[in-house]
Amino acid sequence: MPSSFFDFKEIVTASMILFAVIDIIGSIPIIISLRAKVGHIQSEKASLVATLIMVAFLFVGEEILGLIGIDVNSFAVAGSFIIFFMAIEMILGITLYKDDVPETASIVPIAFPLIAGAGTMTSLLSLRAEYHVQNIIVAILVNILFVYIVLKSSKKIERVLGKSGLNVIRKVFGVILLAIAVKLFAANINELF
Repeated sequence: MPSSFFDFKEIVTASMILFAVIDIIGSIPIIISLRAKVGHIQSEKASLVATLIMVAFLFVGEEILGLIGIDVNSFAVAGSFIIFFMAIEMILGITLYKDDVPETASIVPIAFPLIAGAGTMTSLLSLRAEYHVQNIIVAILVNILFVYIVLKSSKKIERVLGKSGLNVIRKVFGVILLAIAVKLFAANINELF
């Protein structure tokens, strides 16, 4: 396998984008309330299903868009708006849009839409317009590993970081996400004209 097959910079950038979009740290309160309601969260199952959803969408997402006549650049520009608003939410601590807290802690609320939700799907296709697929897959796996660790130790993380610690992390990633949204918009907007 040639050494140029994987690009470390692309992997790091894609990983950070997905980390900020998935926002598993920000989801800890939801995960904790789910655990309190249901008693147990299937971390392995949720992580595996989320991985499958994301990798599948990475490959067939473009074809689905093709069927409805939308190119990847248009989707990337639309994605940059979604990422922009998610960043605004994280930085300002406001909620522009949020689904209701799910009733059960099965695969459905955690794997989808908590981990592999609309924002994640949009980001994957936006990344696909700019990065190599193998690097995005590595970024997905890095994030799923982190998601799995967080799901397994959410109570401990909440105790260690506290509410203010979680807020600081969300704000920092919000700023990173905002910069990424601007870059994504700038890189793809020219392709539309």
